[in-house]
Amino acid sequence: MMLSLLQEAEILHQKATFKYNHYVNAPGEMLVLKKNSRTSGKAREKRLKEKKAPFAKKAASQKIASKQQIISKRKIISKQQIISKKITSKKSSIGRKILITSAIPYVNNVPHLGNIIGCVLSADVYARYCRLKGYDTLYICGTDEHGTATEAKALEEGLTPRQICDKYYAIHKDIYHWFGCSFDTFGRTTSKQHEMTTQGLFLRLYKNGFITHGTLDQLYCTSCKKFLADRFVVGTCPHCQFQQARGDQCDRCGKLLNAVELIQPACKVCRASPIVRTSDHLFLNLQKLQEPLKAWFEKQSVLGHWPQNAVTITKAWFTEGLKPRCITRDLTWGIPVPLRGYEKKVFYVWFDAPIGYISMTQSARKDWTDWWKGSHVELVQFMAKDNIPFHSILFPATLIGADEGHVLAHHLSSTEYLNYENGKFSKTHKTGVFGDDAKFSGIPPDVWRYYLLVNRPEQADTEFSWSDFQQKSNHELLANLGNFVNRTLSFLNKNFNGTVPPAVLTEKDHAFLNGLDGVIARATAHLENVRLKDALREIMQASKLANGYFQENEPWKLLESGRERCGTILHVCVNLVRSLAVLIQPFLPFTSAEMFRQLNLPNLFPKQHGSSRQQGHEGWDSALRLGVKAGHQISTPSPLFRKLEDQEIKLLRQRFSGVQQQAAAAGSNEAKTAGRDGLAAQKDPFSAVDLCVAAVTAARDHPNADKLLVLTVAAGSGSGKQGRQICAGIKKDYAPQQLVGKHIILVRNLKPAKLRGELSEGMLLAAKDASGKLAVLEAPSAKPGDKVLVQGMHIQGMQGKIPAPAGEVEFEQVESLHILLRNGSVLYKEKQLLAAGKGIVVRGMGEGTVG
Repeated sequence: MMLSLLQEAEILHQKATFKYNHYVNAPGEMLVLKKNSRTSGKAREKRLKEKKAPFAKKAASQKIASKQQIISKRKIISKQQIISKKITSKKSSIGRKILITSAIPYVNNVPHLGNIIGCVLSADVYARYCRLKGYDTLYICGTDEHGTATEAKALEEGLTPRQICDKYYAIHKDIYHWFGCSFDTFGRTTSKQHEMTTQGLFLRLYKNGFITHGTLDQLYCTSCKKFLADRFVVGTCPHCQFQQARGDQCDRCGKLLNAVELIQPACKVCRASPIVRTSDHLFLNLQKLQEPLKAWFEKQSVLGHWPQNAVTITKAWFTEGLKPRCITRDLTWGIPVPLRGYEKKVFYVWFDAPIGYISMTQSARKDWTDWWKGSHVELVQFMAKDNIPFHSILFPATLIGADEGHVLAHHLSSTEYLNYENGKFSKTHKTGVFGDDAKFSGIPPDVWRYYLLVNRPEQADTEFSWSDFQQKSNHELLANLGNFVNRTLSFLNKNFNGTVPPAVLTEKDHAFLNGLDGVIARATAHLENVRLKDALREIMQASKLANGYFQENEPWKLLESGRERCGTILHVCVNLVRSLAVLIQPFLPFTSAEMFRQLNLPNLFPKQHGSSRQQGHEGWDSALRLGVKAGHQISTPSPLFRKLEDQEIKLLRQRFSGVQQQAAAAGSNEAKTAGRDGLAAQKDPFSAVDLCVAAVTAARDHPNADKLLVLTVAAGSGSGKQGRQICAGIKKDYAPQQLVGKHIILVRNLKPAKLRGELSEGMLLAAKDASGKLAVLEAPSAKPGDKVLVQGMHIQGMQGKIPAPAGEVEFEQVESLHILLRNGSVLYKEKQLLAAGKGIVVRGMGEGTVG
């Protein structure tokens, strides 16, 4: 008997999943064959009673007995599970159940600030708010690890795709942790669970008639001898004429493309011009799904208050008419297609990536069906506008076609783009701030969170500007929120010994508090509608009103003649500090925790988010009440924020201005080369700085400065001096005798200067971590005078033993190099610094900035 393609595929899928599914299912769950219309009810009941033996073992040992068994299988719910599900449904009808997803980022690069605000950070704010409201909340994210983006990055770095995924998964997870993103799970699309889930949904679509076979004219590189998947092709967009359009999508106009549509396409690997050949592929037949998909969209976009860009972009797809969309690719790195004839193909990354939301939930939660197949779940999805079609068309079409009762999106929170200083973020061009840059900037994560959220591109593209960043940090965070909290708690600590006095509220006090309640109510309404920027502005308005209340009532004038009234004012203000600590928690979680610490109150918000439902606290609505009682003792207050000075901002702007601008400023004719590949720049800024190894021969305290040490160093016979004196601001971390004999890294051509009366003829390099701790850079195996080079870099004047740069440099030039300590290695432009062929050593520190 001949088997159909579908039957063969299901057999293969069964064999691949039986053992795995048996392992991951919760105790008491069981896999059984799917109900078949030709099988009697008694026969089905008999098979269900055979559950004592593990199904995986049974299925593996049995031969296929009938056509009916080949065709279908499914998971059913045992009696115990049915009872449990009824209880869950009853609970869900009482409270809200919010499922939150963030667009899962590609794992092929470090995320920049635009990536972070476009999905993960915005989703985090909403998830934190939902938890505070007591909603049953689950926040899902992870990394998108398949497709050409990963293969291309692996080729670029000389690693395997798996190694690239492991490397960048760790980087992404670390950056999001530093930003305070409170995922309930952070998964990966390379998991076995994800493969099985994707293949299972595909087979459902295939069986239900929504997958079609077809051919595709595809670009073939005769030089590389392979079909070129979309991201291995670049060319000119046929719609907007952008010359660097990818084979799947144009980054300028946002149009989805087929690679053969590109004008003058080129192979990204060898730059050869490919030819067109025909290749067999599978397509998701969106035409057959258009009617139910459009009906869902027209209803849900109104009920869910979708943003305008999501509505406009989705309507445009329907106006144009949905067409079959190819869901397979000629790649090796991806999820295999479980169908005969397609063994050498994998699924298109944007077919499998959204399914990751489901598979990541399956891996993390035994109750995953309550979230993805429950009747009372609100699915809220966060993304940037370029991801809208995948979430409003392709993913819901997949779920509708599979017809397994999956939850569809309630609200799409789709942003526009965040740009950088009149341009775009570019890791290649070293333009803009990326997640690891923010982490080692010396600026706390909440300052970054605040600026990104108050500047969130909700209605139109917005721009990151260093001057605006400084202004909002200093005048909104520091002068508004920070000022109110510090002046209130410091005044209480100084004049009432830190003890909250009793209150006798006047009608004016009540009127003020009622007005403040109105501000909080508006912030709440904005958050319910996922208007995060508007909500944050209302909360900052509440802080401004609290400042005004303190200033208008002038408690300092009442200390002698009206102490009772003074106490009332302080009682109200301390409670306002607590209210603000609640309100800002979704936006500034670290600041909120510090405010609770200074108030000497337990932080109401757990560090772990495994269950997502908050227990044992009053939550968001407690911000409307005066919850700090008279007689409560606060802790010692301290400022929440520091001022960002002009010089610091100047250096940061310079650091992230990009190699093109730096090369142009230096008069280089190689700006284009530098922009394409910083390692090929002939006049890289590094070449102006003379770094060498120096031995510390003597060290003493600076006679006129508490933070400085005065060192005598020897930098070798070729330096023109056998010994020189430098001043170093490392006294808080090193005693003088600890430095004598060390081989440090010296900036030999720093312009000499007198520091508090002592001549300094150079500068040692030290790493600083997030806490401010310093650790000097050392080269214990190198000799004094040995040059510090950059591994693999071809910079004019940097090969071999060469004379020191002729000119002197300023301190700012050294700082602008943006040297980093990462995983114990000292790096410049992702390349290791070497002295005598060996890496620089930093003792007791793994990550930090170098200066």
